[in-house]
Amino acid sequence: MLRRLTTAVALAIAAVCGATAQAGEAPAAIQAPMPAWVTLGTMGGPVPFAGRSQPANALLWPQEAWLIDCGDGTMEQLAKIGQMPGSAKVLFISHLHFDHTGGVAALIGLRYQTHAPGKLTIYGPPGTKALVDGIVASMQPAADAGYGLPGEPNVNPADTVMVRELVDGETVAINAVTIRAVQNSHYSFSPGSTQDQAFKSYSYRFDLPDRSILYTGDTGPSSAVEQLGKGADLLVSELIDVEATVAMVRRIAPDQTGSQLEAMRRHLTEHHLSPDQVGDMAARMGVKRVVVTHLAGATGMSDKTSDYAKTIAARSHVPVSIASDLDRF
Repeated sequence: MLRRLTTAVALAIAAVCGATAQAGEAPAAIQAPMPAWVTLGTMGGPVPFAGRSQPANALLWPQEAWLIDCGDGTMEQLAKIGQMPGSAKVLFISHLHFDHTGGVAALIGLRYQTHAPGKLTIYGPPGTKALVDGIVASMQPAADAGYGLPGEPNVNPADTVMVRELVDGETVAINAVTIRAVQNSHYSFSPGSTQDQAFKSYSYRFDLPDRSILYTGDTGPSSAVEQLGKGADLLVSELIDVEATVAMVRRIAPDQTGSQLEAMRRHLTEHHLSPDQVGDMAARMGVKRVVVTHLAGATGMSDKTSDYAKTIAARSHVPVSIASDLDRF
């Protein structure tokens, strides 16, 4: 009886959430061909910005969603396209920087609280299991309390999620989709070093029944990523405006020392892609279309983003889209 009651409570919560999502400002064009790639969050973190959510994407199927990175706000973005927590079945994490993982706790927790069927499967680089184990441990007090009903049966949060840490070059097959992970250049630790073994950043290629998609995640120039993306139909690439990003950091953190700013500038230059580099990479890959996301520094300024698109198109000779949150491709 208690089990039926708690399930009813959870379903009622989900129903309220669903009604809210339908009544909100959900995009009208949610009938895009499946599977659709949705840019849930297009801001390059970690600085929050009102006009763009933190990095997150969804590969949207008729009955479920696969998430690719899961920044803060991902669950709200999913609700805006009519998806509830239980629809998220798979998560691919590119790397463990907080702007790409800030929504993972909400994803696991809300699936747990709404009794989502089946396990969430999370794929990611080394360290992903430690991240998820920490989240699961943090859920235990709430899991023990349940809905506050004496004698209520508890479900172990650890039983609702499964983690698979990938190695460089590994291929995963899910239904009719083949996914390959390749280490990129978002970190520049010496190859084979202890740090290189412990910390990796991946780009992913999704070979679907009808097209192929290369998601760079965060990366600098990388021959491995270019090889992975050869002939892809869609390149979903990060982009950074170094000078605009440095200026933004100066505004919000004026006490940064010269050495801190220099270290940041080095990271932004070596571990991310400029518009020129995105265009050149797309040309060498021979992709058919480019979608730009992770717009660090741009903060939604239309004149800047228009310039980015022109630069990339001039070098790649293919259509270029500067993604906004909730765009579909």
